[in-house]
Amino acid sequence: MGNDCAHPTARTEDSSTIALLLRYCLACRVPTPVPRTGTDRPAAGPRTPLSCADAHCLPGDGASSSGDPAPRLSRKRVPTPGLAVPILGGALRHRPVGRYVVKLIHEEDLTEVVLVGHSYAGLVVSSVANEVPERITHRVYLGAMVPEHGETGVDVQPMTRNLIDLAARSDSDWRIPPLPEMPPPLGLFGVTDPADVAWLRTMLSDQPVRCLQQPVRLDNPAADSVPRTHIHCVGAEPEGIVRRPVAATQPNGTPARIRALPTGHDCMITMPAALSELLLESALR
Repeated sequence: MGNDCAHPTARTEDSSTIALLLRYCLACRVPTPVPRTGTDRPAAGPRTPLSCADAHCLPGDGASSSGDPAPRLSRKRVPTPGLAVPILGGALRHRPVGRYVVKLIHEEDLTEVVLVGHSYAGLVVSSVANEVPERITHRVYLGAMVPEHGETGVDVQPMTRNLIDLAARSDSDWRIPPLPEMPPPLGLFGVTDPADVAWLRTMLSDQPVRCLQQPVRLDNPAADSVPRTHIHCVGAEPEGIVRRPVAATQPNGTPARIRALPTGHDCMITMPAALSELLLESALR
């Protein structure tokens, strides 16, 4: 945590921008990946992260030359700007992280932005859309928490209360360790391939407790006009995980857009190509 580094930035002349806020995604050095084999996962070179800004641990969350959505998006003229967010120990919360994203949007004068939030990052995506709805063209909740005004991460995903309670009984009560690897098909966040699991372990770090305790502010009616897509990872899930039902009608009055990937939580590792297509469907619509 608190690594002093940043992700590379990919740009094109296309005015449409996709800001990928992947779960726990912070800018930090991305190690050389574990080589992969097989027709769908050839041996990979250095992994190219997607843009990042969120809470704690997975920079790029499974990015690789063969499994990273960023190159696919770039070929379709969809930039993925990078963002480095410093971690200040237990003080990190989603509002400051959201402000970093808003700051990037203003500094780079980005418009028609597509926000993608994975897992906890759903809170960040919602906060950013609340602050600058005029610059957001779409938001994607990728296996993500989808809060209402005033809710916390604990409200949206109650099982996190158990994790916070466990942290409170430890020597580091401000942070939550990553969930342990489980037997297949659960694996490590849904990842079961040994090479991928080994690489994923190098990316994991702890989740600041306050990220899950701070209420999200969603008090800007203009944000309701921003369309949204929900991508559900419908593979095996650990006991206690809750997925809220999606209303048939979006807040902007249009029918709900729901997509599904038959895989576990870290779909950017297990189904990168299919995920890329779904993201492009949202970014280029």
